[in-house]
Amino acid sequence: MTLGEPPPRSPRNRPTMREVAALAGVAIKTVSRVVNEVPTVDPAIAARVRDAADKLGYRPNLTASSLRRGDGRTATIGMLVEDSANPFSAALTRTVENVARERGVLVLVGSLDEDPARERELARALIDRRVDGLVIVPAGRDHSYLISEQRSGTCMVFVDREPSLLDADTVVSDNRRGALTAVNHLLKAGHRRIAYLGDRATIPTAAQRFDGYRHALEVAHIEYDDEIVRHTGASEESAIAATERLLALPNPPTALFTSQNFVTIGAVRALRALGLQDTVAHLGFDDFPLADLLSPGISVIAQDVEQLGRTAAEMLFHRLDGDQSPTRTVTIATRLIERGSGEIASGGSSEITSGGSGETTSGGSG
Repeated sequence: MTLGEPPPRSPRNRPTMREVAALAGVAIKTVSRVVNEVPTVDPAIAARVRDAADKLGYRPNLTASSLRRGDGRTATIGMLVEDSANPFSAALTRTVENVARERGVLVLVGSLDEDPARERELARALIDRRVDGLVIVPAGRDHSYLISEQRSGTCMVFVDREPSLLDADTVVSDNRRGALTAVNHLLKAGHRRIAYLGDRATIPTAAQRFDGYRHALEVAHIEYDDEIVRHTGASEESAIAATERLLALPNPPTALFTSQNFVTIGAVRALRALGLQDTVAHLGFDDFPLADLLSPGISVIAQDVEQLGRTAAEMLFHRLDGDQSPTRTVTIATRLIERGSGEIASGGSSEITSGGSGETTSGGSG
């Protein structure tokens, strides 16, 4: 420690506003006004206060400040996602953070790992920390535990999946129509034996995509075959094993529809290990990094993650601003991105032509 410097402090012994006032030679009320950026404070005095605060390492207690304010706001919101390491979750979180930052609001993030008990635990932990609102990608199928908090004024918006037993604003992708678009695209390439690999069927988004897969086959008068359907769960390892088993069948599929990004990545690895990436067509749901740099590039049904996140964040802040309108569900359209893997024709001999830019927008109400 150098002579003239303030002594080091423990985290529980932080500099106080009183100490800043003493060092600056002003009243505590003046420090409070400077901290809260009251414009009527004399600029020279404000500079002196800030200099004293910097020397002491003083940081305002935002929690205490929120308690003093009449609205009790903490300028924080909580966000619960499936897995913050997943590219979809990461992009969704970043978009919500960008919107929150425009308002000077901090986002506290937690991963649920598809665990309903963890969802309840983290949601309650965030509420106990007095977040102003919640953005939730739910893992559970019963959200009635949030009713009392909702009535107490905690605003909440659900993303990607609708809540159960709770009336709340929701933003979702058009999963069913996106899956229809994917399977129809493979049918257009001449495939009639199209395998499905997806997350657990109990997950709403997975169920919707599987429903779209089955409906596309039904409309095309192709009999559903449970032998080429795998609900693997969202891991690369399980998807690799499932893909290998499918392609080892006596009558293997000529095309794969993988309905989750980690499942898609696992299938890509299996196809390349078997040397079948140029002969078995493959179309995934959810884009992922470097999908366009592989050979062939991986065709996907892409969700508009930025629109999902921005819409959810804006809905939440509208509620925080006092919007009392009925709750609503906003559905965001998906789009087909053609990169090569989904355009491999049956037999692997040719590609279908899109006659366009390589991107097709699917329908949706978003």
